[in-house]
Amino acid sequence: MAAMLPEGRRASGILLHPTCLPGPFGLGDLGREAWRFVDFLAGAEQTLWQILPLGPTGYGHSPYSALSAFAGNPLLVSLERLAEEGDLDVEDLAGIGREEGRADFDFVEPYKARLLSKAARRFQAAASARRKADFEVFCEKHANWLEDFALFCALRRQFEGRSWQQWPEPLRYRQAEALAQARRDLSDSLHYFRYMQFVFFDQWLALRNYANQQGIRILGDLPIFIAFDSVDVWARPDLFHLDAQRQPTVVAGVPPDYFSATGQRWGNPLYRWERHRQEQFAWWQTRLDWNLAQCDLLRIDHFRGFVECWAIPAGDPTAVNGHWWPGPGEDLFSALRHRHPHLPLVAEDLGVITPEVEHLRDALGLPGMKILQFAFDSGPDNPYLPHNLTSRCVIYTGTHDNDTTLGWWRQLEGNLRDEVLGYLGRNDADMPWDLIRLAWASVARVAICPLQDVLPLGTEGRMNHPGQPDGNWGWRLRPGELTANSQRRLAQLTRRYGRAPKKLQTVRDAADSRDR
Repeated sequence: MAAMLPEGRRASGILLHPTCLPGPFGLGDLGREAWRFVDFLAGAEQTLWQILPLGPTGYGHSPYSALSAFAGNPLLVSLERLAEEGDLDVEDLAGIGREEGRADFDFVEPYKARLLSKAARRFQAAASARRKADFEVFCEKHANWLEDFALFCALRRQFEGRSWQQWPEPLRYRQAEALAQARRDLSDSLHYFRYMQFVFFDQWLALRNYANQQGIRILGDLPIFIAFDSVDVWARPDLFHLDAQRQPTVVAGVPPDYFSATGQRWGNPLYRWERHRQEQFAWWQTRLDWNLAQCDLLRIDHFRGFVECWAIPAGDPTAVNGHWWPGPGEDLFSALRHRHPHLPLVAEDLGVITPEVEHLRDALGLPGMKILQFAFDSGPDNPYLPHNLTSRCVIYTGTHDNDTTLGWWRQLEGNLRDEVLGYLGRNDADMPWDLIRLAWASVARVAICPLQDVLPLGTEGRMNHPGQPDGNWGWRLRPGELTANSQRRLAQLTRRYGRAPKKLQTVRDAADSRDR
């Protein structure tokens, strides 16, 4: 936890993905509303802004199924910022308005692609010498992933979005002559996709720097697995369990359990860890380096998979016939520590966790996750109850995979409601603020809640239903929902339980003393 909070203090924060921000263009982006949200966090005396993965999404728009482990999502690029830079005209944005409150990916994708294409052409023709120099530096610095990504996207566009498995064999197998010819033929597309990444990271890193200046650190999210239809698998098939035709032989998932008699078949190809070891985990080191250049801290998803993962025969439609395969264990993290000795990571250790997983987490000194919505169904020994916690954890009311706390509360059966009320010592509930207070009052060094709990929203604010392929990731904040009253209430709780930023806490304590 020292790596998370160098000053050794308690902290708190809010979970909100940038796609959920308000704005007239159909999807949250990195423009003015993102900067206003940073101001809201600072005014609420928060220390952390937790986001979901920032990669370019594929089918279903899940941030956990990206086309690249390194690239950014162009749908998050602020067109208003591009107009300010001169890459677009203000008139280009006229008439794009869309209803607030829902993320309309299908509406946003075509118009943003059209305007980004125009912006890329204007940039190439008329950008200032300084911006062109910045662009060249960016392309050179990140060529190790950017060149493959730009070519991958250009080819996807040429082949009308088809998976790389359906491309002509010379391109599918990355024959050098075919790749060189494609680069010559698709030079304009390559510039477009390089430009998209340049402006994405220009905007994101400016936002991240502003947040840091306001005392806000970004807690990012690093998925363990990679989508099969991604540039990473196409460019480095040797790093994954694929057959001679470059089809997966085994895929990731989780075994049958109480929630699903057939388990979950995620479909991601599994890593060929022996190959990664031969390269001293170079791909992972590069990935971690770049993610920590974008964020201050990282939640590392499905931490159990680094000890063992559920390997499902690729041809099976369910997870029933899977079996446990060993992961890289401490070998991977020892390699990562060469450049990041303190590993500013949070281990997502939810679900059925073995002693071996707990041992690795604790040996690395990583905080785990505790979810209050899971705390009340199994008596006083439940590991998520606050009296069973240690300080080395991050406590949540819920996550993006849960219902909102108010939605959860409304659907609780009577006996569970009684358990919650008994633990709170109340006859009636003030949800979701009772659960926020319980998290903030806990011994956990870090406490986080989704923004939906602060608003507060019911099930209509839910972000994701795990295992449901459609209808997710659509919730958005509406203009005006962030009120001064909710900001004050959150700030009061944060000060009361010692989670305010240190300098601000000292000033507030002095003011409170004068008031008394």
